[in-house]
Parts: sequence; structure tokens; C-alpha cells
Amino acid sequence: MKFEDWEPYYLSILDYFGFDRAGDEEAAHILADLIERDDFSLLREMIQDLEVTVCGNAPCLKRELDGIAGSTILAADAAADVLYAAGIRPDAVFTDLDGAEESFLAMNEEGTVMVIHAHGDNIPLLRRWAPRFTGPVICTTQAAPFGHCYNFGGFSDGDRPVFAAEEFGAATVTILGFDLDDDSVDPIKRGKLRVARRLLGMLGYDL
Repeated sequence: MKFEDWEPYYLSILDYFGFDRAGDEEAAHILADLIERDDFSLLREMIQDLEVTVCGNAPCLKRELDGIAGSTILAADAAADVLYAAGIRPDAVFTDLDGAEESFLAMNEEGTVMVIHAHGDNIPLLRRWAPRFTGPVICTTQAAPFGHCYNFGGFSDGDRPVFAAEEFGAATVTILGFDLDDDSVDPIKRGKLRVARRLLGMLGYDL
């Protein structure tokens, strides 16, 4: 997705949550300075013209894992640990690092691409975790992309991998582990679920 097409949605999200664009931009430049390498091509090869499964971290994910072997698996943040515990190493993890564990480092060393997302609220996490990843990585931002810091569209850890799958031309995209009607979460998370539903609806996914 071209940034000029994404930007109106981004601005509406900033307005909805009261987030600061300058903070997002600062975080993106910090991340780009922390990680200078770029495995964009590797992620594209994992997705282009292939069957892709995107895994969110709702509790239902554990019940939905049968039959996903053989597809390219993109995990949303802590969903990676659910998969890993079940003996499934995701091909890529889309994370703003608020669900990061030591297991993320192990997966990365084994070849999982870490698609690390910068936003205004996660600068301490970027500084703590980003330099520790020694395997393939990609830097992303929800603000304007630059250099080796990309914006494929999307906002949350759950919907960003779906946008990436569309951007790289996946043959099919199957979505598991999403519960966009979860009322047990805090108000901010509930708002993010509403935004995720709207953004996924833009792409033709009715969840």
C-alpha cells in the first residue's frame, strides 16, 4: 500500500486514540539506527504467490492450529509463543515487542523473520530488544516510510501481517486466532480491535 493511500487512515487513527505522529516518527528513526540490516527480500519470498496463514493471539488460536503446516505462517506478537509451544515455528513475527520473550530470540536465530514495529509508546522496548536479534529482521513504522523502515499498511500486530500478505501478493490468506468481539479487554485494546475490524474490512476480510 502506498503511503499516500494509507495516510488518511493513519491520521484518523491518531485522532481516534490521541496518539502523537512525532512520537511515531522518532521511534521509527531510533529503530532504523538500532537495526541497519534489511531482510525485505526474504519476507517477500516467503509470501509472494504462496498460501499464507496469519495467526492472532486470541485464546481460540490453540483450537485452530490443525492443518496450517505447509503454509507460510505469520504470527502477531505473542501468538508466536503459542505456535512455538505447539512445535510450530512461525516464518515471521510481526511485533511491537510488548509481547517479546526470550523465545523470540531463539526463533529469530532459527530463521524466523522479526518484523519489528516502531511507534511512539515502545521506544524503551526497541532499545531493550532490537539490538539482541541476530537473525533476519525488518523495520516497520505506521508513519511515513524511509530508507529500510517500511510501512505495508495496518495498525495493530494482528492486522499488519494481513496487510503485508496482501502487499507481497500472497496466493491466499487464512486468518486464525482473531476475536475482534472480545469485551474482556481494556478500553484501549477494545478500540484497537474496532480499528482492526475496519482496516481488515478495507481488504475484504469480514471478521
